Amino acid sequence: MSGPTVTLTADPTGPAAPSGSYRSAPVSVWSRVVHHQLFWPVVALVLLVVACGIKNPLFLDVEIRDGHLFGQLVDISRYAATPLLLALGMALVISTGGIDLSVGAVMAISLAVSLSYLDGNPGAGDVGTVVVAVGLGILVALVAGTFNGFMVSVLGIQPFIATMILMVAGRGVAMLITKGQITTVTSPPFKYLGSGFVLGVPTPVVIALLALVGVAVLVRRTALGMLLESIGINREASRLAGVQSRNITWFVYILAGVLAGLAGIVYGAPTMAADANNIGLMKEMDAIMCVVLGGTALSGGKFYLSGTVVGALILSTIERAVIIFHIPSQITPLFKALVIILVCVAQSPKLREYLAPRRRRSVVAAAVAVPAPIKEEAR
Repeated sequence: MSGPTVTLTADPTGPAAPSGSYRSAPVSVWSRVVHHQLFWPVVALVLLVVACGIKNPLFLDVEIRDGHLFGQLVDISRYAATPLLLALGMALVISTGGIDLSVGAVMAISLAVSLSYLDGNPGAGDVGTVVVAVGLGILVALVAGTFNGFMVSVLGIQPFIATMILMVAGRGVAMLITKGQITTVTSPPFKYLGSGFVLGVPTPVVIALLALVGVAVLVRRTALGMLLESIGINREASRLAGVQSRNITWFVYILAGVLAGLAGIVYGAPTMAADANNIGLMKEMDAIMCVVLGGTALSGGKFYLSGTVVGALILSTIERAVIIFHIPSQITPLFKALVIILVCVAQSPKLREYLAPRRRRSVVAAAVAVPAPIKEEAR
C-alpha cells in the first residue's frame, strides 16, 4: 500500500512564475558605468582638474616648445610617475594579502648606490657609466626585495613587521652609503632619466608607462594575475590546489623592490642629488593611497592596475591643487585626507549597494522569494 504523495503546485493567487531559471532585468549602460570600479576615482580626478582650471585658466594649457610638451597637465603626469612605479609593485603585493612598507627606504638605497658610483667617477657623463650606475641601483633594490620576500614567504613573518625592518634599517643603510652627506654629481645622461624627453614626452612618463605595460602583460597575459588573486583570497586553499604560493609571493616582493629602486632613480635624477635622510620619506604611504584609491582592497584578492594609474594621477593632481589654491602647508595633509576620504566613501561597497537601482533590487528580491505553498494530495 502506497503512502500519500506530495505534489508541488503554484499558488493560484500569486504571480505566475516564469519557466526556466530567473533572468535578471537588463541593466542600462549608464548603470554599468556608474557602478564600475573606476567611476568615482575618475570623477574625482576630473573634478580636481576642472576646479584647478577654473581657479587658473592656464592650468589646462599644453604647448609644444622645441618639440617637447609643456604645461601643468604634463607636469602632473611627470610627478605621477614615481608614485605609479611604487604603486604597481604595491598593488601586486597587496593582492596577495601582504604589504610593503620598505619601498621608500629602497628608493633611498637605490639612488644612493647609483650616485655614489657616479660620484668622483671620471666617466660620470658617459652613457655606459650611467647604465652601470642605474643597473647597480636596481640590483641593490632587487636584493632588498628578495630579503623582504624571504622574510614573508619562507620564514612566515607578518608582512607588516617583515617590511618594517627594512623600512627602519634601509634608510640607515643609505646613510652609510652616502656617509651621511648629500651626494651630488654632474651627469647629463643621468639627469635625462628624470628631466629629459622621448618624442616630446617626459622621460619619467615614458618609463612609468613601460613599467605599466610590462606589469600588465605579466599579470594579465599569463596566469600570474589569477594566481595572485587566489592567494590573496585564500592562501591555504590555493596551496592545496597546487599553487606555489610561497614562490609567487616571493616573486612579487622582488618585483616591488625592483620597481621601488627604479622609482628612486627617476625621483632623484632631475636634481642628481641623494639625500638619504629624505629621499622616499613616507612614499610608501603614497603608494598605498594610490592602490586604495584605485579600488584595490587592502585585504587582498582582486587588484586593478588601471585604477592604480588613476590613483597616482589623483595624488599628483592634489599636490598641484594645493599650490594653485594657495592652501597653507599646515593644512595640506588635511586637504589631501578629505579628498581621499570622499573617494573611498564614494566607492565603498555599502554605498554602492544603497545606491543600486530600485529595479535591480526588486529583481533580486523576486529571485529569492519564498516558494509556493505545498499542497498534499492523497492517491
